[in-house]
Amino acid sequence: MEQAKTGDTVKVHYTGKLEDGTEFDSSNGRTPLEFTIGNGDLIPSFEQAIVGMSPGEMKTITVEADNAYGPYREDMVLVVDRDQFPPHIEPQVGQQFEIRQANNQTFDVVVTDVSNSNVTLDANHPLAGEDLIFDIELVEIV
Repeated sequence: MEQAKTGDTVKVHYTGKLEDGTEFDSSNGRTPLEFTIGNGDLIPSFEQAIVGMSPGEMKTITVEADNAYGPYREDMVLVVDRDQFPPHIEPQVGQQFEIRQANNQTFDVVVTDVSNSNVTLDANHPLAGEDLIFDIELVEIV
């Protein structure tokens, strides 16, 4: 039976969970995820887990935080004066904004706290610091 190898384009179904069982993403009920192994479009450990699998095969892998979205970094949490927001914007917990730095690079932040005087912004990826568990099924080698 054919086995997936680096350079192959594959289709997979997956479910991503945290260690406590919370599901953060899944392709179930949607079109399978299609990608080329080794292109670096996905977490490298996820891509490499497909190598050697045959269509119809399933497996579960754990990707440690350092090999996924990295550790949660306190230095990526920023507290800004509320008056730095335009008057027409009322920041609320959970809102996402794009911040532009002086060098014109942008990054995404999420509002995690709002007080009368300050707004706390978090630039960490939502899954930073989390070990990720993936149930993977190789559907097809294209």
